[in-house]
This record gives sequence, structure tokens and C-alpha cells, in this order.
Amino acid sequence: MTTPAVVRTAAAGLALLLASACTAPAPPRSQASKAASTACSQPQGRSGAQTATTIDVIEQAYSCILGNYYSGATLDARSLLTTAFAALTQELNRNGHDVPEATMPALTGDRKADWAAFEAVYRKIGDQVPGLRDQLAVSTLEALVAALGDDHADWIHDVKRPPDYYDGDGYGLGFEANVNGTQAQSNDGVALPPLFVTAVQGGAAQKAGLRPGDLIESIDGSAPFIDGKATPAIAALYPRYPQARPVRLRLLRQATGRRWSVTLKPGLYQRDLAALQVVQSRLLDGDVAYVRMRGFAPDSADRMFKAISRLRTGRTLNGVVLDLRGNGGGSPTEAIRLVSAFAHGKITAYLCTVDGNCESMRTDDAVELLGLPLTVLTDRGCASACEHFSSAVKDLRLGRLVGTRTAGVISGPAQPYLLKNNTTLAFPTRHHLGPNREVIDRIGVPPDHHVPSTPQDAAAGRDPALAKALTLLHK
Repeated sequence: MTTPAVVRTAAAGLALLLASACTAPAPPRSQASKAASTACSQPQGRSGAQTATTIDVIEQAYSCILGNYYSGATLDARSLLTTAFAALTQELNRNGHDVPEATMPALTGDRKADWAAFEAVYRKIGDQVPGLRDQLAVSTLEALVAALGDDHADWIHDVKRPPDYYDGDGYGLGFEANVNGTQAQSNDGVALPPLFVTAVQGGAAQKAGLRPGDLIESIDGSAPFIDGKATPAIAALYPRYPQARPVRLRLLRQATGRRWSVTLKPGLYQRDLAALQVVQSRLLDGDVAYVRMRGFAPDSADRMFKAISRLRTGRTLNGVVLDLRGNGGGSPTEAIRLVSAFAHGKITAYLCTVDGNCESMRTDDAVELLGLPLTVLTDRGCASACEHFSSAVKDLRLGRLVGTRTAGVISGPAQPYLLKNNTTLAFPTRHHLGPNREVIDRIGVPPDHHVPSTPQDAAAGRDPALAKALTLLHK
């Protein structure tokens, strides 16, 4: 299962599953044509250049969500409009142009009437600050989509970045707080201290001499945890536009007791090409195939099968360790094909409408069974299609999960809708459930063996989860 691309650098690395789009003719503002302008349909050919976002585009997005989002039929549309209006007023304040007309209209729960009231006030505000119309529209529509609180819902559009904005590789660091960066920002209650460096990939972090195991005690002067709870400071380590700026860290190296501060500036750096491969493999203990999969790309299952076949040549394998830590997801088809190498005739997941009408997703029994014991390494970086696979392995008892709970970022496959200004709205039309019909979104898949990493492990180059997985296969 995939998450949509978002308006940012491609930081999440999650693919967008394209299926349908929302298009509309240029609207005369009659009642009939206004309804037609918000209709959703399949895209026809390539979209043109992006044009300005207007209140008509916002209305089209509002109608598309209510008509097509998986729980659109039961949504209280007032929550969308209230969140959107709050963002509108915040944008006015940021620009120093608050106006008397910026007062939230009374809403009754009648979707059409509430939209008409919202639009009337919105237009009055725009008339007062014509120079801010574009910014107000963008902020309003972004908030309208964000109000869904759905990890697979987004509005994808081009953003004008300031001349000094850097949009590149980042700081060259990997982090651990018993949670991946996305979850640390969106669910502070999930992240657990301490926050420490797990990998130095290059760039500013390497130049500054940081090492795996170094504790991050503060970020831009703020503690990452207070009373054991994550703070918003952690988000600076996973920048989204327009926050990608130099970050100042206060560090502790426990082995020596050294404390020091360093400022990391984002920039391009040489990447390890081997580490960027979607699938990597090697032989462990002479008889175990270790395969690391960084994403569910369109051919990732075949790559894994070929890797295991190569490792099998001339020897007998006694198991597979599939490392899905940090795997942000991708194609649900690939997740199903991967499950199918370990079981046939099984349901891997359900896609359900809000009224409980569910379609089962089944194994592809044309995929050849590997016939090998399986352990899977998971963490809070395992999201979306990765969770589809992990939940199937756990529920169907195809192997054992080792590590930490997955991300809980799997609301459903995102469907795109092309808006009339040639931007894309994406959200699920059905909700994902595991093979046992359990909700995984916002919860994640718990491992069979909870084996978190520690700063001491990172500093010493130890991998306790991998060690546990090998022990399980050798029993």
C-alpha cells in the first residue's frame, strides 16, 4: 500500500498509486455548471501547467473529498471547513494583514449551505487583501486536506521556494528514538527516549565527526523529550519545506563523556550507491539468506526471489531473514507477491468502505513458493505496503517478526484526483484492514519478539534484532 507524494522534497520516499482523477470543465457559475465543475472522473491524457489556486478549486477539492473519500459519506464537513478557515486566518496573521471580515461563519451541518457561507466570507476576505489571494488559497486547501488526519491523503502541487531554500540530500544522519521520523512528528506519544544517531551517511554529519550511538540532547536549544514525551523539536531533524535550514545539535558521546554542539547545514553529499539499492542480499552463518528491502518498488519481489536463488546455488538454505526496517512502502501488488512466496490460497488484507463492505486481497498463487522458514525485521520506519506484508506474515503465521512495532501508516491506497488548476488531490477511497480484519492504521503491527536498538548497540555496531532473528532460525 502506498502513500501519496507530498508537497515537499521527496523525503518520505513513498510511491503514489495512480488510479483515478477529478477533472472539471472551466465553470460558468450557474448552479448546474457549478455542480459539474466539482464532479470526479478519470484523467484524460497528461495534465497541463499548474495554474492559480482559487476558491473554485478549493470547492472542487471539498466536493471530491465528500463524494469519494472512504468515509466521506459520514464525515462532518464542518470539521473540514473549520480547520481550513483557521489556516486562512493564520496566514493573514503571518502576513500582518488580518481583516475584520475574517470571522468564521455559522455552520449548520448542511454541506451545501455551509460551503456557501464559507465561500461568501472567503471572497470578502480576498477582496480586502488581493495581493495575498494565492497564499490564502494554498494554505486553505492544504488545511482542508490535512483536516482528514489521513496519512495517505495529500494535495500535490508545486511550491514557490525562496532563493535561499535548499532542497537536497539533508544532513547525512540516521536517527533512532524507537520510532521513525514521520511518527515522531505526527504522534508524540509514540517516540521513546533517548534520541540517538544510528548511521552517518555522509555530508554535514560526517564532516562534523558524528558517530553512531551519539545522543542528541537538544535540537536548536530545545530538548527532544520532556518527562519522557517527544517534543516538536524532533521535527527539525526531518525537515519539510520550508523548514530545511541549518540545525544546531547538542550531543553526548557516552563512551567518553564528551559533550559538544555542532551546526549541521543541509546539502548534497556523495551517497553510498550500494546502500541505495532497493534490494541487497548476502549469506549469513553459511545457510541463511539475508535480504534487505528498502521499498516495495514495482519489481522488488522479483529482485528478492532472484537474490535468494543466487544464494541457494550450490548450498542448502535453512531460512530467510527479510530486513524491512526503514521500508517506507510502495506497491501493494509487490507486497502481495512477496507474501505469495510463503503461502498460497490466503487473504493478505481487506479494503473496506465506511459501511463495512470489504474486498479481500488474495495471494498470487502463480508465484512459486520458496519453502523456507522466515523471520522479518521491522521497526517504526516500516510503513504502508511494508505493514501490509508484515501483518500478513504475522496473522497467517508465515514467520516471526523481530524488532519494534511498525509505523501505523496504512489508511488505504491513495487515489489521485486532478483538480481544474492541474494540481492533484489524493486520498483513500477504501480503508485497509489486516487479514484478521484488524485496524493497523495509527496502531502498527507489533513484533513477535520486541528487540529495540540502544545507543550502546549503535556505537558498537551491534544489531540485536538480526542476532535474535538468526537464533530463531537456528532453533
